[in-house]
Amino acid sequence: MKKLIESLQKAPIVKKGEYNYVVHPITDGIPFIEPDLLEEIVDEIMARMPPCKRIVTMEAMGIPIATLLSIKTGIPFTIIRKRKYGLPGEREVIQRTGYSETKLYINGLSEGDEVVVVDDVVSTGGTLIAVIEKLKEMGVRVKGIFIAIGKGKKEEIEKRIGMKIETLVNITVENNEVKIL
Repeated sequence: MKKLIESLQKAPIVKKGEYNYVVHPITDGIPFIEPDLLEEIVDEIMARMPPCKRIVTMEAMGIPIATLLSIKTGIPFTIIRKRKYGLPGEREVIQRTGYSETKLYINGLSEGDEVVVVDDVVSTGGTLIAVIEKLKEMGVRVKGIFIAIGKGKKEEIEKRIGMKIETLVNITVENNEVKIL
């Protein structure tokens, strides 16, 4: 995870209220995503992930990770979107993060589907908790959760969802600087 760690240590930090937001290519696409950085992340996820029938991610910044992971594994992926389509079986998820509240919509998944969830970052856990709870309610079998960057109280989130979260790099922000844990 050399490239990921180096890029995190150089990332700028902005305040959103009391929340320290790390602006990074993987979490924001700013200034741009280097292919070798994305590949490093996906290769590490591939080395850890169990067999599954579908990769699932949330809009928006999990999409580059899920796309390359899908291409490299041949496993299709589903994007949990911010837009409502009104399709049969569509499920609504209320997403609460450290700085916002919005709705997400799940389409194309059903009871018994075996999935791996991937995303760019977990911080407060608001999005991840809401999505995992809804997937479980739907009868979807979540076989693993893989997040590129852990920034927050991962153990508390794991306890709440009853599952382990695999993070590739864990960070904290101290004195306006990213620290690798």
